[in-house]
Amino acid sequence: MKHPKQSKRAPPIHPPALAVPSYHRILVKHGLIEKTLPIPDAYKVFLKVGADPEVQKLRRKVGHGSKIKHVPALYLATAMALQGMTKQEIEALKLRIEEKAAIP
Repeated sequence: MKHPKQSKRAPPIHPPALAVPSYHRILVKHGLIEKTLPIPDAYKVFLKVGADPEVQKLRRKVGHGSKIKHVPALYLATAMALQGMTKQEIEALKLRIEEKAAIP
């Protein structure tokens, strides 16, 4: 006879929100990726977003005011740069990222 606490549950399909890296949550929040995109692919997209000249320009403005030097702050600066962008700028960013992905 099985003990009630020994019954197995199905594993969750999506990891809990805190188990997902901050860059993944940032990209999902701004609509740059789908929530179901694997974490390694999301990181590649995050690197492309960070390499975009418009995002870099906005991130520099954020960086000067806060004197951020450590890695998590880079994510925060990128998030703040994305937050400062309009919907049209985000859509243009999406198109630029997709163009970079299409070029071999």
